[in-house]
Amino acid sequence: MNAAAPGIESRLKHLEEHLADENPVLLDTVKSFRDLDQVAYRLGLLTPEESFANLIPWWPLISILGTFSAGKSTFINHYLGYELQRTGNQAVDERFTVICYSEQKNPHALPGVALDADPRFPFYQISKDIEAVAAGEGERVDAYLQLKTCPSERLKGKILIDSPGFDADAQRTAVLRITDHIIHLSDLVLVLFDARHPEPGAMQDTLEHLVAQALHRPDTSKFLYVLNQIDTTAREDNPEDVVAAWQRALGEKGLTAGRFYTIYNPEAAVPIDDPAKRERFEAKRDADLSEIHSRMGQVEVERAYRIVASLEKNARDIEERAVPLLERFIAAWRRRVLWGDAVLFGLLALGGGALLASDPELAHGFWGLLDSPVLAGILGLVVLVVLIAIHFGMRALMARTLEGALEREARAEHLEGDLKRAFRHNTRAWRSIFRKHPAGWGRNARQRVEQVIQATDTYVQALNDRFTNPSGERHETVSGKA
Repeated sequence: MNAAAPGIESRLKHLEEHLADENPVLLDTVKSFRDLDQVAYRLGLLTPEESFANLIPWWPLISILGTFSAGKSTFINHYLGYELQRTGNQAVDERFTVICYSEQKNPHALPGVALDADPRFPFYQISKDIEAVAAGEGERVDAYLQLKTCPSERLKGKILIDSPGFDADAQRTAVLRITDHIIHLSDLVLVLFDARHPEPGAMQDTLEHLVAQALHRPDTSKFLYVLNQIDTTAREDNPEDVVAAWQRALGEKGLTAGRFYTIYNPEAAVPIDDPAKRERFEAKRDADLSEIHSRMGQVEVERAYRIVASLEKNARDIEERAVPLLERFIAAWRRRVLWGDAVLFGLLALGGGALLASDPELAHGFWGLLDSPVLAGILGLVVLVVLIAIHFGMRALMARTLEGALEREARAEHLEGDLKRAFRHNTRAWRSIFRKHPAGWGRNARQRVEQVIQATDTYVQALNDRFTNPSGERHETVSGKA
């Protein structure tokens, strides 16, 4: 049995200790992640230094995205009740800032390597992704990320991410790659727009990269669209036109349904002289802020379901997508090898026959060799060695011709694990070319994956019992408290 490396085993045990008191349901999921890892080790999708449990953040994650000067940092400071992030009309920080709770009264700013090297955070080994899209930039992870701590009670049990604006030209490709990464992992995504510039041109990049792409995601409910600093429109004759222009811009990208909010920071508001208008603006602001903060407070519940969903997705991806993809490429590899062997063997036979036919003396000597059992045996052995060398050379060559296409398909399908390594696992010299199923995939592996999928239903039911009570009867929750 393949075993996890000591480092991974230590992290998983630490995670179990953390979850034992916080959420026993999620504690059980760690065991299922271990079971799934064992299947992935045998398939070659993961190495013993990796785990599916390390590919997701176990803390609830809230991302605040949007344009420059949309008030992201001001919104975060108001939510925390703490002046943590610098604010201003221009870009004040071109890095992603991960904000987490600390009991220390003084906040700390730590470099990006603190996130890149810690599997508990959503940017674990992100330097590899940065390097993949921008050569040489992986070593400059500190230029893209930073970690900040804050003693705000509202941060307990969750992580906030403040992003740079998406209308930046510098480091654009890597920034968008990181953005996609955090959107994928987030439990809640707030997309902020600037009410002072609601026209489509001013928020074109945000519309293209966040709004348009979000339409095709299965988790669109986690996106909240916020028109911030709406107080700046109060002195206009018809401030509702600003909101209408904003929603038209969203609608032109196909976003006609979802959660839309108009807010502003009460502590930095532009004075509104008209009492009736001020009351209307404040009522709308307070209602929207209350709903947004409520959603931010519920991410722990959403996190629990998200982790179970991730476990199920990984299990189903192995059975329904990764294994069939490997089987398809193994079959293609087999056909190419057999055709390659046939062509080369045929060319050798034809070449040898033509050579013998063109030189009678050589042909006479060759047939004379066959009269001697010893020489014939040596000749047969040499021919066999040559044919074997050609065959295994063909195996390696044909495998290399398919690896790029396999990687592209796996990336397009967003499959976790290293499909190229798993494919190489099946093209090793000692593995028969006629094996149809991937190495490590058999009855036991299939049963283990099925057990993990069945377990996720049990976990969801346990979470439902913890967070819901349709009957209205008093009962024990998962944590043992009524």
